[in-house]
Amino acid sequence: MAHLKTDVLIVGSGIAGLSLALKISQFADVILVTKKDSAESATNWAQGGIAAVSGRDDTFSLHAEDTLRTGAGLCHEDAVRLVVESAPDRIRELADLGVRFTRHGEELELGREGGHSRARIVHHHDHTGQEIEAVLLKQARAGGRLNLYEHHLMVDLLVEPRPNEITSQSGPARCFGAYVLDQQHDVIKTILAKAVVLSTGGSGMAYLHTTNPDIATGDGVVAAWRAGANVGNLEFFQFHPTTLYEGNNSGGSRALITEALRGYGAILRTRNGDSFMERYDARKELAPRDIVARAIDAELKKRGDPFVVLDCSRLPPEGLRHDFPHIDHICRDHGLDFTRDPIPVVPAAHYQCGGVVTDLDARTNIRGLFAVGEVAMTGVHGANRLASNSLLEAVVFAHRAALSCREWIRESASLPGAEDWSAEGTVNQDEWVLVEHNRDEIRKVMWDYVGIVRSTVRLERAQRRMQLLKQEVEDFYRRTRVNGPLVELRNLVILADLIVRSALGRKESRGLHFMTDYPEADHHREHDTILNCRDADGGAC
Repeated sequence: MAHLKTDVLIVGSGIAGLSLALKISQFADVILVTKKDSAESATNWAQGGIAAVSGRDDTFSLHAEDTLRTGAGLCHEDAVRLVVESAPDRIRELADLGVRFTRHGEELELGREGGHSRARIVHHHDHTGQEIEAVLLKQARAGGRLNLYEHHLMVDLLVEPRPNEITSQSGPARCFGAYVLDQQHDVIKTILAKAVVLSTGGSGMAYLHTTNPDIATGDGVVAAWRAGANVGNLEFFQFHPTTLYEGNNSGGSRALITEALRGYGAILRTRNGDSFMERYDARKELAPRDIVARAIDAELKKRGDPFVVLDCSRLPPEGLRHDFPHIDHICRDHGLDFTRDPIPVVPAAHYQCGGVVTDLDARTNIRGLFAVGEVAMTGVHGANRLASNSLLEAVVFAHRAALSCREWIRESASLPGAEDWSAEGTVNQDEWVLVEHNRDEIRKVMWDYVGIVRSTVRLERAQRRMQLLKQEVEDFYRRTRVNGPLVELRNLVILADLIVRSALGRKESRGLHFMTDYPEADHHREHDTILNCRDADGGAC
């Protein structure tokens, strides 16, 4: 098959990928690939909004202080300042594109969420992500120099030299495209590009219970890792405190109950009606997510209950329905009137705070490879993400990446050649039950041993299982014709192993990483956890 060529290849169609594609297509040719429908992304599921200084009682310094405090000593202050101070411009840009942020007259309506000292959440009712995604997709489909390919899954990045070929004479590695599986036509395409930008989102499907869509399998982090990029802080995985408890839900995505409800005045209670957050933090329901999630986890274990409840019954019903129509719809679908009935909630895996390490211009340590959005570790989130900073970080670094790509493609050399993908020696396997079984085992092990509360014994057990599963999956992959579920399984098991490895290396409790045998923070460990496949013990890229 003939190779496809473009100036910039973008992988992923969330807010970061789409806003970046729109900017780059103004000066260069862009191919954007997304592995499902283009609207299927974590952005589309985001309810809360975008944190941005807008109120008269707010300042950039306050927003930065809230972010740094929540990040538990690991935020990069220069990245935090950049994002916070860029927020108003990026909000205006989205509004100019047509995003309908909720207003009171001419003023933006501002919500408040856990960890924020001021109301600063700019939103579109309680389904902000859906609104932003729809607007960006409409613009992206308008044509021009942007070509969007749905149902195309990245298999591997094209890099020269490969990590195991690097010598002192070879020079730094360069990324020049990717092998991409066209899932509708069952063929792997070679896409050559002067610049490649990963915007693939997170990896919540590594856990049994998650708020993420099923596309969140860590594809970007793992592809970058295999190519020799640095990845960092993968031990810090945020669990959203409040997702709808649906009985014996044995592994699907859980409906997220937005944190903005707690900012609105909803109270967390045990099943017998007792409030409990005051016993864990003076900020009560407005404490950061890691504290709220651990508090709920502790109450569930102490009482043996399967869930706690979120009580909105003392809040004005009409105001609740008007301001939270999406939550109203979710609850009605489950036979609940959330203005009077307590909402049963449990924590679930929500956001990957670590990822592919980038600088302030979205560049990785591989020339020509950039990363934006949840897939990237920019230094903004540290050991715990402040609520509603994620969409903000995505649009700010998409803007920075557009500037970086413009500079890079002007000065980059001609593209090297690449061989077509070879399926020689592989066959179509009948034993697909093995794929499903391994996927389920990965997610259950991660949930049981690498969840909200960890210990060295649990992590070591998880590591042993991941090492065995990784070998099983790799053996199966090498003799099997490539397909979507197999590519995702391979990525998922490597990603899970990287999370466990990172967690074992941090012998302290900090932010989202809580160890029962190291319950205190250690000031000697106030640094990022950075991994590279060339440094892995016995590992291969």
